[in-house]
Amino acid sequence: MKSLRITTLVAFSLLLIILSSCNNSSFKNQSPVNDEKLIIFHAGSLSMPVKDVIEAFKKTHPKAEILTESAGSVDCARKITDLHKPCDVMLSADYKVIDKFLIPQFADWNIKFASNEMVLVYSDKSKFDNEITDKNWPEILLKPNVFYGRSEPNSDPCGYRTTFTVKLAEKYFGKPGLAEKILEKDQRFIRPKEVDLIALLQTNAIDYVFIYRSVAVQHQLPFLTLPDSINLGNPALALWYNSVSTNINGNKPGETSKQTGEAMVYGLTIPKNSPNPELALEFVEFLLSAENGMKIMAKNGQPTVIPAFTDTYSKLPETLKPFASPN
Repeated sequence: MKSLRITTLVAFSLLLIILSSCNNSSFKNQSPVNDEKLIIFHAGSLSMPVKDVIEAFKKTHPKAEILTESAGSVDCARKITDLHKPCDVMLSADYKVIDKFLIPQFADWNIKFASNEMVLVYSDKSKFDNEITDKNWPEILLKPNVFYGRSEPNSDPCGYRTTFTVKLAEKYFGKPGLAEKILEKDQRFIRPKEVDLIALLQTNAIDYVFIYRSVAVQHQLPFLTLPDSINLGNPALALWYNSVSTNINGNKPGETSKQTGEAMVYGLTIPKNSPNPELALEFVEFLLSAENGMKIMAKNGQPTVIPAFTDTYSKLPETLKPFASPN
């Protein structure tokens, strides 16, 4: 009987040791949760300002691990809707992308925060760079020995905004068929996002690129300023901009989404699948504040539009309502 008790005690002790060992092993192998990790999806045109904003933000959050993914804004949205990738902050070059692709299923609200305009950039080796003006640029682009680049409308707002620009130019100059001629030319130089075209320009593969003014400023590229009636940069011309449109791929295969011209306005949101919504909210507050993020944006060629109207005002976190307007 005594022998049985000793055997039982030994067996019980061994079991405790095994369980303890398993628990310790499990604890050691478990990755600690990083409550300072942030995932940001952003438009390619925001690459430089986002980098600067992150550097400034990390001065107050030195332990923050901030991961960024740059892509065309439509592609950024589809990473959330189609691929279900985790994202804490989504920054779109067109606020409408958030409205059309994310709200209400994947996000509750949208804040407009910056503006821009279309320009035509070139290099010192671009053909006819000494002759091109805001009046003759369509004729220059249509020359057989001149090549230009633009971004893909189905991936990037800059792509469909280029379409708006040339359609507005057709009306502005009174030349029927002009837009079709320009858009049919040089299609081999279409890229997923506008910043992908800079390398082609710098290697002289192309002579001109339709791109945002902010990107030209950030990369110190010479550019041709286009009239307000064409550049999509003047909110006062809303009705004129609304007179042109184009279709891009919709949310589902075979569907299309109509995009209508309007003044350029960037938008942002915190998706519902945000792994770290508290830190995301802190980052957005920092980005939208005049003395922090908006100051950095202005230095990068993008003026603020804060506060701007949003029809999702009632859904905004209280701390973000000062950066938007209900009417």
